[in-house]
Amino acid sequence: MQLNDIPFGTTDWSKVEPTVHPGATGSALWRTCHFGTARVRMVEYSAGYLADHWCSKGHVLLCLAGRLDTELDDGRAFTLTAGMSYQVADNAEAHRSSTVTGAKLFVVD
Repeated sequence: MQLNDIPFGTTDWSKVEPTVHPGATGSALWRTCHFGTARVRMVEYSAGYLADHWCSKGHVLLCLAGRLDTELDDGRAFTLTAGMSYQVADNAEAHRSSTVTGAKLFVVD
């Protein structure tokens, strides 16, 4: 990831207009900003959320609240709780997320 030509700035995430993204079950609320080529999101998954696709995009993801379960297409599974993060490269390992209780995430990709 290259972060070039981005002047210093602050973001009040409460003022970023949310978009709703339905999952196979539940929904995801995204607040999205773009800084150069980087997409930065504050994401809230509802309780019972299950992604409707396998994702191959690279991310750095920090769990701010709740519990996030992430399954890789090779069968491995990981659980994040508040204060934990994961990182994965583009096209490295397809993954999909779910949560029983709901989760709030900060994602850079």
